[in-house]
Amino acid sequence: MANSNMTDGRVADAVSRHWADHWLPRSARPYARLARLERPIGWWLLLLPCWWSIAIAQIAAGGGVPDLKLLVLFLIGAILMRGAGCTFNDLVDRDFDDKVARTRSRPIPSGQVSVIQAVVFLVVQSLIGLAVLVQLNAFAIVLGIVSLITVAVYPFMKRFTYWPQVFLGLAFNWGALLGWAAVHGSLAWPAVLLYLGGISWTLAYDTIYAHQDKEDDVLIGVKSTALKFGASTPAWLKLFFALALVLIAAAGWLAGAGILFHTSVAGAALHAVWQLTRLDVDDPDRCRMLFYSNKYFGLIIFAGAVADSLLKGTM
Repeated sequence: MANSNMTDGRVADAVSRHWADHWLPRSARPYARLARLERPIGWWLLLLPCWWSIAIAQIAAGGGVPDLKLLVLFLIGAILMRGAGCTFNDLVDRDFDDKVARTRSRPIPSGQVSVIQAVVFLVVQSLIGLAVLVQLNAFAIVLGIVSLITVAVYPFMKRFTYWPQVFLGLAFNWGALLGWAAVHGSLAWPAVLLYLGGISWTLAYDTIYAHQDKEDDVLIGVKSTALKFGASTPAWLKLFFALALVLIAAAGWLAGAGILFHTSVAGAALHAVWQLTRLDVDDPDRCRMLFYSNKYFGLIIFAGAVADSLLKGTM
């Protein structure tokens, strides 16, 4: 098998000592790596716009405790669909991944999982994800199915445009629309603004992430915002973070959110400032750390939305 010298098949940039690489049977571990279970940051970043939307939709509905069933369904769905998306992405990118130091240890290029096995795994994850989706209302089900277009398009964009992060944002923030639809059975401007804010947030964090691979990307001929922006990246990140925060705050305002939500947006702004002060685009380890930290950016906003909804529900 290719790259058989990799220690126990672990992926180069995976979280060390993760449970998936210790407690799962050895035969299941390559599939866990294919679904990125040992790198939970991906499903967190997919989940958080969903949870924002559910909490803000609850504010618009008069406040109270956000629907716990929906929060759990979206958690399960985010893990499954992130895994399916990564599997599809790795199938599409398998020839590129074999040429990049950080990705050549992934299950397909390293030979841990065959292409046919990966396709079967993709189908299984998608079917379980569909079983979760059909627990929602009819409008949300249709909206969820439409999201597959963005998932299918994204892996190819790095071949054609320096803005693949836009297409990642379209896919990763669809939950901002879906969460609102799951609560209200329709869409409204707060959900649209939240979606646009999430896309801008993705442009920020994934540009940071892309700086890890910029040298390899040049060699193999793929594109990214990291390559487009180069030394001007900090200025672009300021724009993306600012736009994300303004749009998220506007979504909350239109939904009737109060001071607790807007305080949390201010807290997320401080986190963004911290990221910008720590940024070194020529330090891959620093870029990886800052990328991972965006989970806390998202959790700050979610905590504020929940607190605001609970407060509104008592009035």
